[in-house]
Amino acid sequence: MTERTDLPEGLDPPAAAAMRTFGHLLVNTAVANITTNYLWWALTFWVYLETRSVLATGLIGGGYMLFVSFSSVFFGAFVDHHRKLAVMRVSTALTLLAFAVAGAVFWLLPRVTLLDLGAPWFWLFTAIILAGAVVEHMRNIALSTTVTILVPDERRANANGLVGTVQGVAFIVTSVFSGLSVGLLGMGWTIVVALALTTVSLLHLLGLRYPEDRVAAAPAEGVRASIDLRGSIVVIRAARGLFALIVFSTFNNLIGGVYMALMDPYGLEMFSVEAWGLVFGVAATGFIVGGLAIARFGLGRNPMRTMLLVIVAMGLLGATFTIREWWVLYAVGIWLYLCLVPAVEAAEQTVIQRVVPLERQGRVFGFAMAFETAAAPLTAFVVAPIAEVWILPWSRTEAGRAALAPWLGEGETRGIALIFLVSGLLMVAAALIALRTPVYRSLSRTYLRAAPADAADDDEPTVPVPGQTTLR
Repeated sequence: MTERTDLPEGLDPPAAAAMRTFGHLLVNTAVANITTNYLWWALTFWVYLETRSVLATGLIGGGYMLFVSFSSVFFGAFVDHHRKLAVMRVSTALTLLAFAVAGAVFWLLPRVTLLDLGAPWFWLFTAIILAGAVVEHMRNIALSTTVTILVPDERRANANGLVGTVQGVAFIVTSVFSGLSVGLLGMGWTIVVALALTTVSLLHLLGLRYPEDRVAAAPAEGVRASIDLRGSIVVIRAARGLFALIVFSTFNNLIGGVYMALMDPYGLEMFSVEAWGLVFGVAATGFIVGGLAIARFGLGRNPMRTMLLVIVAMGLLGATFTIREWWVLYAVGIWLYLCLVPAVEAAEQTVIQRVVPLERQGRVFGFAMAFETAAAPLTAFVVAPIAEVWILPWSRTEAGRAALAPWLGEGETRGIALIFLVSGLLMVAAALIALRTPVYRSLSRTYLRAAPADAADDDEPTVPVPGQTTLR
């Protein structure tokens, strides 16, 4: 019989109640993630099918990440200075309001007017949906802090794996249903479904009680109730190598910007919108597999090393899963890639949850999200115009086909494959270099030194801490 990995054994009643609360918050966040991803992906599919513009889809994806980047520092401060359950309720209510306004714009404007890329209405409609999706990220920051509040230190990597599994479920459900919804129902009914799911999520949150949140919400003495970016930077600098961890985590987002701009156009050239949604949904089971693997086995003694080795593997996959225009290669490559994504996210969260005081974790998570998500839109904004104006037209000329055929085979999407190949190899090189840096070794030591005395395994003693200072 397999041992349960979702909860530690022998919990006393208060600890068991805390874990049940965490379970409710986890499931509710899953519904919220599913809803916002569902509508955002549907928007991307709908725009590409109606306009066939790689530039438009790239700008939508890049704009989403840019919104997340600009707002995350504020989100983190808001999380630190308010009860976590209240943050989740506010976030969900704002998402509901944004989706309702987007629905009104959609139903009031003629389709021709709304789809005119040169007019402001299209970009207004897109911005409202993206704003509703972005504000939902405030609950993800709050959820990361609840792991610190409710889960014992030695089980936090496993809990973060469960968070990754929830994100995987969101990917599967949204990729399948977004494609089917746009293809069979249309964009209007898709908005209606998103409104209904958001309402359900908000009603569930209103029925929850979270007594532990009262203690966690109290700020530390001397901490100002403001964004306090300077104070967050001080905390990040106090833990040696923590800023480097945030930089390392951006490696994943750099190639993520390429996928954001080009993955859907590549898939939609090979499949119908309904089939592409199903293919990506099946491939996204990799996200669940990866998250469950972390929930079962953790991240090892040094999550930093695990993260960088995983990034190397992700770069190799990104470089090779489009070397031929074969749908099986593409689908299997996406599945393997998504198996690895939860490890990167969980490694960063696990380190921060141990080395940063709880009262500042929201701001540090927000700062990290702002820094990391800035990489993806920059890449998307650069790659999408280059692909549409230069690489794709060149790859379809006789000279371009002849140059790419020996390396990437033949097909209409070989230009996109070339971009994937180059970006994946750059990601591998960056991670290998990071493994050799002094800051990597420094943060690894900081993480081990911060371990609670009763959390160390007998066969893995913690490093002595001569003269260690607190991060508070």
